[in-house]
Amino acid sequence: MKRYLVLLNSEYKRGRMESLLRKLSLDWAGEFSSLGEFKKAAEEGLFRGASLLFAAELDESGINQEAEGLIGFLNRHSSPDGILKGSVGGILVDGAGDLYTKDLGRRIAFSANRAGMTFPGKSLVEATGTLRNFRILAQNAGASLEETYKEAVRLLVERMEELALNNQSDREYSRSLLAIHAGKKSISNSLELWAMVSEILGEKNVEVEEVSLLNGQIYDCRGCSYEACLHYGENDSCFYGGVIVDKVYPALLKHDTLVLVCPNYNDSVSANIMAFVNRLTSVFRAKDFSHKKIFALIISGYSGGDIVAQQIIGAMNMNKNFRLPADFALLETANLKGEIWSVEGIEERASDFARRIIEEL
Repeated sequence: MKRYLVLLNSEYKRGRMESLLRKLSLDWAGEFSSLGEFKKAAEEGLFRGASLLFAAELDESGINQEAEGLIGFLNRHSSPDGILKGSVGGILVDGAGDLYTKDLGRRIAFSANRAGMTFPGKSLVEATGTLRNFRILAQNAGASLEETYKEAVRLLVERMEELALNNQSDREYSRSLLAIHAGKKSISNSLELWAMVSEILGEKNVEVEEVSLLNGQIYDCRGCSYEACLHYGENDSCFYGGVIVDKVYPALLKHDTLVLVCPNYNDSVSANIMAFVNRLTSVFRAKDFSHKKIFALIISGYSGGDIVAQQIIGAMNMNKNFRLPADFALLETANLKGEIWSVEGIEERASDFARRIIEEL
């Protein structure tokens, strides 16, 4: 798999990021330093089945015109069979201040993913202006902030390479997955749509295990010490117990594919789903999630499914190390009870979503 560097520096160019990339002496099959060059190569199919590192610098305003142009271009080519089909990606964002780096990283990942790109776990390296976001890693490694930043980029490229090799090799296939939801079936459009997808999966002999977080008291993470959290995680447990420990942890460790069924609540996942994500920290400290894959089914009553999808990308892929398969989310709009059934083309899109899941099992 050929590896390409896409530099999105716009008119702002401090040079720290490019200097770091030069020091790494990575072997690129090609570099693209303008959006026009990238668009031309993408439309010619150069990036299908390739590995791409998107690298962008930000000034204090948080705006990079070339990065925004890239997102717009990818949004106009959103399709799992599109211009980035079969590609593997990583993202590097270097900012002048403490804000905006993660926001840009999540938006690039969302748009590239919808254009066919797969991302390894921890797909984003972000560098704030002072590099203070690396201070804990640097302290643990006994290294400088600059050295830690450089190592983070090297490890990202390594994860991209590992995923690319995995995609090209014979894999062990699993015919099972875990679905987590927190809705009420009698009124939930999200669960109606998931039932449609789940039925198709069952017809293809996929074992679907479901865990509902609707009933039972769920404590959110309240911040144990690192040592205490690690201790519980090594025993597949958590201090706060409950359904997360009794049902979710065992199911999550059993399956390598996770589907989150997420209605849009105030442009966010629901409180119980968020508590689940937060409580993953315990087992995440002790287990390797890099081989696990995340999918999401997101229903919005009005709009905003993209915001929820980006939230899941940030939490599950960039933070918790889950792999992000191409076009990982099924995004729909339905409000009134049962309205999902009247959405034009919903059966076809549900079938396509099920197919994408099966291809990744």
